[in-house]
Amino acid sequence: MKTQTINSPRTPTLLESLFPILTMVVLLGGGYAAFDLPPEPLMVLSTVVAALLVKRLGYRYEEILTAISQKIAKTMPALLILISVGLLIGTWMIGGTIPLMIYYGLKMISPEMLYVTALLVTSLVSVCTGTSWGSAGTIGVAFMGVAVGMDANLAATAGAVVAGAYFGDKLSPLSGDTNLAAMAARIDLYQHIWHLLYTTLPSLILTAIVMTVYGMNGDLAGQGVPEKVTLITNGLENVYNFNLILLIPVLVILYGSVTKKPTIPVMLASAAIAMLNAYLVQGFGLHDIVKSAVDGFNVSMIQGKEVPELLGNLLNRGGMNSMMSTLLICFCALSFAGTLSLSGALEVIVHALLKMVHSTGSMILATIACGLTMIGVTCNGQISILIPIEMLRGAYIERGLHPKNLARTVEDSATIFEPILPWTAAGAYMAGTLGVATLSYLPWAVLCWSGIFFAMLWGFTGFGIAKLTPEEQEEMTAELGSHSELQLDTK
Repeated sequence: MKTQTINSPRTPTLLESLFPILTMVVLLGGGYAAFDLPPEPLMVLSTVVAALLVKRLGYRYEEILTAISQKIAKTMPALLILISVGLLIGTWMIGGTIPLMIYYGLKMISPEMLYVTALLVTSLVSVCTGTSWGSAGTIGVAFMGVAVGMDANLAATAGAVVAGAYFGDKLSPLSGDTNLAAMAARIDLYQHIWHLLYTTLPSLILTAIVMTVYGMNGDLAGQGVPEKVTLITNGLENVYNFNLILLIPVLVILYGSVTKKPTIPVMLASAAIAMLNAYLVQGFGLHDIVKSAVDGFNVSMIQGKEVPELLGNLLNRGGMNSMMSTLLICFCALSFAGTLSLSGALEVIVHALLKMVHSTGSMILATIACGLTMIGVTCNGQISILIPIEMLRGAYIERGLHPKNLARTVEDSATIFEPILPWTAAGAYMAGTLGVATLSYLPWAVLCWSGIFFAMLWGFTGFGIAKLTPEEQEEMTAELGSHSELQLDTK
């Protein structure tokens, strides 16, 4: 609720409301995408432009700071989860949990099932680690090596890896993007994850069918296991002591997800068990265990054992510090969102947009358009999640639609679409890491583009669309604040 000044701040016009958004789009589209400038100062500059609008409307500087502080305060639990994700990856790596999954994933490979195995194993690793980039850069790189050794279709293999990596990026409680979407929509993390299954699971099944059919009709049958796979598995076996105890940290996370326990305590418990595994099972010292939790695991911590150079690229991951760049982007984006929300500009824009929206299906379609536009122009996954949800959350509530529909649709059109755009950071990373051009693996990464069609299908048929109860709608409407009390046409 904003404090009114003596001069009574006015509502912005549509042109005034659009100006900060267009400024952000131009700055990020031109500076970040075209000139490879870091996005953080561009977001700060966009916030300054939004603040000038707010001042023009009659608000005081202190009110701007208060709005930003309140926005950040509401998202602090999710920001703490992001730090916990880095902690978890670092401890899982030194404790042997992630290496165990990589080891058995590679052991499962059957030549004719290479593509679908790459999809499913990368999906499993990504769900358990919450990082699409980390999964593609570890187990994904291993599968590309296997594909090279088998003379397989590298584009299809890369597409399977990217699809699997982003399956986990959407469904893992450790995923930064998943946590951001739940945070921005102000819904429970696990509630968000379960709702994502409506579009993500059909996309995974469709991708698996494509990969299985293609693999079974290819020329990979009868080939043996490549030398590179043997090198990786032997190296992991030499470095780590593998046993089922190492899966306990994973079971803790799965138990917390199923029973909907508080996320941060569950993560901390899992990390603590992984640290015990590192000390008791793997024999690492306390200093290296703590350093792995903070700065990430490094193979230089392994003493007295021969470590193949290939394992460094596979295992050097995690740590709380690895999340600092994501946190900085979040703070900058939240500062922009907080300033803009004070002005009431988002409500004015949404009011104009929703004049063209007359059904749940068209609402989903408008959300997809916002998500695709934002990711295509800003090239930043975090910003493309935060801004559309911030803009449209009130409209969903006023129409009796649960915000988890909004969070799901934004992830369908931003999170998993990002790696198939060549000019985004994710597209460039995947192409560089896997050695296959983005447009080459795009057709094979079925999961990354089919989710949009499932989202539209469910939107127009009503399947999988969650509605608010009158009590929930009343509670959420009251929470929106004075600016969201605009009378929108909800027919």
